[in-house]
Amino acid sequence: MPSSLPRPLAELPVRRLTRSDLVACADLCEDRGWARDERRWGLLLAAGTGYGMDDPGGEGLMASCVVTSYGPDLTAVGMLLVANRYARQGIARHLMDRVLAEHGSTPLSLYATTAGQPLYEQLGFAIVGSAQRVTGRYLPGGEQPCDATVLPATAEDLRAMIELDSKVFGTDRTHLLARLPAFADHIRVARVRGEIVGYAALWPSGRAHVVGPLIAPDTDTAEALVAALAAATDLPLRADIDARHGDLLDRLERRGLLPSSATTVMTLGAPDLPGDWTRRYAPLTVATG
Repeated sequence: MPSSLPRPLAELPVRRLTRSDLVACADLCEDRGWARDERRWGLLLAAGTGYGMDDPGGEGLMASCVVTSYGPDLTAVGMLLVANRYARQGIARHLMDRVLAEHGSTPLSLYATTAGQPLYEQLGFAIVGSAQRVTGRYLPGGEQPCDATVLPATAEDLRAMIELDSKVFGTDRTHLLARLPAFADHIRVARVRGEIVGYAALWPSGRAHVVGPLIAPDTDTAEALVAALAAATDLPLRADIDARHGDLLDRLERRGLLPSSATTVMTLGAPDLPGDWTRRYAPLTVATG
């Protein structure tokens, strides 16, 4: 049953979320039909800033949002969720107004669902791209050969991965990627003549494993990284692939990863995402970019 707000929205406080809110955040995801993803929430709240609104009725969180700052050039917005029982009462707009007020002139980016896109357009966000989600069990065989050698990442590889990531994403994400070895179940790097030219990680979400980030110099190497990660798990795979990489999407579909939902990439205060999209195949998660 829908619940009415007991008092005006402006009087309801917005507070910072902490790790003590992990279960409540996961409950909110489940309420919206998403995987609980407590592990992802742990990463998001450690590397970013969470905003939450408590249910006036005492039933956990009414709404959430997480922002991940990459310095003065970009802040990513994600996990804007409102409990079903409080839908369509202006709560998402109220929470986003708070985020916009706190982050001033810093450019913002986000991955919008079909349901959320109209709100972001009202707030001034512009469409700059899209990502296609693919899911399924990877069927090996028939991958194109690539020039790179794909190997499990080691602790010594992290610095080179961060340097490559900064060039491709156009921002310094050290505070996020430093947590990747503990967050991901598997990480693979692609080397050409000893130099790391690509990398990809595999992390759990519900009953699937997510591929992300996925950075590669070309489609053949991107496919090889996905194949190497697929060989490390018995679970279905999921990935949010930049829609401009149609060749990789076609190959993944032939390997059993079929298109499902899509998201729209949007920015505010910047004409596009920074970095080199030609080497950026998939984000770590749509909540962080």
